[in-house]
Amino acid sequence: MLKEIFESFDSEVTEEFLELLLNAMRISYVFNKDFRKNIEGFEGRYLFKSRDGNITVAAIFKNGKLNVKEKETGNTDMTVGFRNAKALREFIFSPKPDILGSILRQDVVVDGNFNYMFKFAYMAKHLQLMVTGKA
Repeated sequence: MLKEIFESFDSEVTEEFLELLLNAMRISYVFNKDFRKNIEGFEGRYLFKSRDGNITVAAIFKNGKLNVKEKETGNTDMTVGFRNAKALREFIFSPKPDILGSILRQDVVVDGNFNYMFKFAYMAKHLQLMVTGKA
């Protein structure tokens, strides 16, 4: 029972961190016109979730804005499923995320238009470089 409680807490903290990252991205679009250019005219629906259903976060790009929701949305352009919270954390915190390696290890399952994955990865890396002062 203690293990289940810890794993649930672990998933909840990981989900909150993912939401925090997406909301940092959302705020950056508001205040940084150069970063906002990444989503001008772009519409896309992303869903990040764990296989056990403990993590579910949606990112919806529409009308030059990003909305973050803690629920599934239909008609996603890209769904990224993670084996569990640990796999998601390892992917997020990796200095050089290896999407192919993660897919081959079956830690990550990607469903949808892969171009959307590249678009999102570019925006996330751009944000990371801005935050670290390397952009």
